[in-house]
Amino acid sequence: MDQYILGISCYYHDSAAALIKSGEIVAAAQEERFSRKKQDSRFPKNAISYCLKSQGISLADVKEVIYYEKPLLTFERLLETYLGAAPRGGRSFVAAMQVWLKEKLFLKTELKKNLKEVQVASNAKASDIPNLLFSEHHLSHAAAAFYPSPFEESVVLCMDGVGEWATTSAWIGKGKQINSLWEISFPHSLGLLYSAFTYYCGFKVNSGEYKLMGLAPYGEPIYVDKIKDNLIDIKDDGTFRLDISYFKYHRGFRMTGRKFHKLFGRPPRKGETELTQFHMDLAASIQVVTEEIVLKLAKSLREETGIKNLCLAGGVALNCVANGKLLKEKIFDDIWIQPASGDAGSALGAALVGWHQHHEQERTVNKNDSMNGTYLGPEFSNEEITQYLKQINAPFHTQNDPELFAALAEELEKGHVIGWFNGPMEFGPRSLGGRSILGDPRNQKMQSVMNLKIKYRESFRPFAPSVLEEDVNNQFEMNAKSPYMLLVAPVKKELCKQMSKEEDKLFGIEKLNIPRSSLPAITHVDYSARVQTVSSTTNPRYHNLISAFKRKTGCPTIVNTSFNVRGEPIVCTPQDAYRCFMRTEMDVLVLQNQILYKSEQPKVEKDETWMQEFELD
Repeated sequence: MDQYILGISCYYHDSAAALIKSGEIVAAAQEERFSRKKQDSRFPKNAISYCLKSQGISLADVKEVIYYEKPLLTFERLLETYLGAAPRGGRSFVAAMQVWLKEKLFLKTELKKNLKEVQVASNAKASDIPNLLFSEHHLSHAAAAFYPSPFEESVVLCMDGVGEWATTSAWIGKGKQINSLWEISFPHSLGLLYSAFTYYCGFKVNSGEYKLMGLAPYGEPIYVDKIKDNLIDIKDDGTFRLDISYFKYHRGFRMTGRKFHKLFGRPPRKGETELTQFHMDLAASIQVVTEEIVLKLAKSLREETGIKNLCLAGGVALNCVANGKLLKEKIFDDIWIQPASGDAGSALGAALVGWHQHHEQERTVNKNDSMNGTYLGPEFSNEEITQYLKQINAPFHTQNDPELFAALAEELEKGHVIGWFNGPMEFGPRSLGGRSILGDPRNQKMQSVMNLKIKYRESFRPFAPSVLEEDVNNQFEMNAKSPYMLLVAPVKKELCKQMSKEEDKLFGIEKLNIPRSSLPAITHVDYSARVQTVSSTTNPRYHNLISAFKRKTGCPTIVNTSFNVRGEPIVCTPQDAYRCFMRTEMDVLVLQNQILYKSEQPKVEKDETWMQEFELD
């Protein structure tokens, strides 16, 4: 008989639910996709309902619900931290205590109350609530990294802001066991150091870190010594200590303090104001420091354990530039990164802790991995989609697969932008050919068109390529699979274009409009790209579409960005997709086998008030 375990993460940021069936990962989704509130931290009632519905079960059929961390340990950290900083930080302490005394201190009661509501909403008895267990934050990260990985044995490195006390931790996974090696404790945190620079450069903490990473290649790392001489002491083995007097995250509402601002000679940048060379150089500098720590930690773990594989999780594992350097250095024979590395993925890790550690169930290793390509979210049939389109009187054409892919290849070649809604939704922050916006990477205007007319976001931000798995080393300097878009690699030298002496002298954003390669839309200013390799096994339809584009153009690569506008969560339903399509300057929308052309849709008056729905990140 099948045994179901439900993992949940919530109440901090990016809440999610994940369901496993007798050890197999069958469903997972973030709450934001249903609520349409980016990084929604509320109880994931919609995500839980989806997970249960996907298997045709109710909560009564679930053996346990496992929460991803131990809230009382976090409460202990908050109390100790505030007492250590007193009397400073009084206002934020009072604000935090109000939330804790109202909700988080009595989390077990709060979770049970919400689970009962989910059960009642599914017309089942509220009394049938499963047993509620608690994992630990970094153990949940480690479990999400190791258990789905293709390795029988591996070192596991978790790096994030903070969970309970741990900010960086190392583990050894073997078979069904995960054992702790060591941890670095709060307030010394690589994730929070990176977030402090995210905040200082005017981006939103916990969502703007990838912007800082994208900005880094425009700058020079001229502040590395200043950071290392003042903010952080890095040991030879990669462990570190911060000089906490420069920061305020441990005792206030802000990330950085006056001493930090004095060190760099100016106050934090206000969001949406001009980005200067100073901010680009800062981004480049903190990126170099981050890479140094990650590489040193990896080297010392390899030497210490002798184990040849590495798994990564935690928010810092989404730093795909550092991941690319790690791969290039060949410190480990093989690396696997949990695609939902942040707290959302910890819902999955918590469920797996329950199965393998609480129930001591053996682990079956999948040589590719057990994440099903991350396609673990809701999917919609052609019947459901056509019914919806007829209901709203949207003109559409239905085409069978081979003809559909050929037609779309033609649209891409014309320079048109396509919204691609295909199969189950992805779990994690990346669109991987389930909910994607697609374009021709050879088109020099594609980056600015997509940034300014489709995504409504900053012009400097690069786009990622999706490349046929079998063609990756013809296009990029890498010989590894990268199915989850978590590795950055250089574009193949033969495809790159040398800059002239005049172009070489340009600074910062001026570099943006210089084509670097025959794939200008996906080549960043440092000749790199964040690569997704597409397999015919995990996403055959997406593979077939790119193959059709290759047959037409000779190019096995397309531009892939997430199907949303800036500040909005990635689309989940056909309704979300159509709404996004009509609000932007996308040319074509594909909903499974239905193709919609913008030119044929009813004319709507241009109204940009909807942009206020989404808080900019």
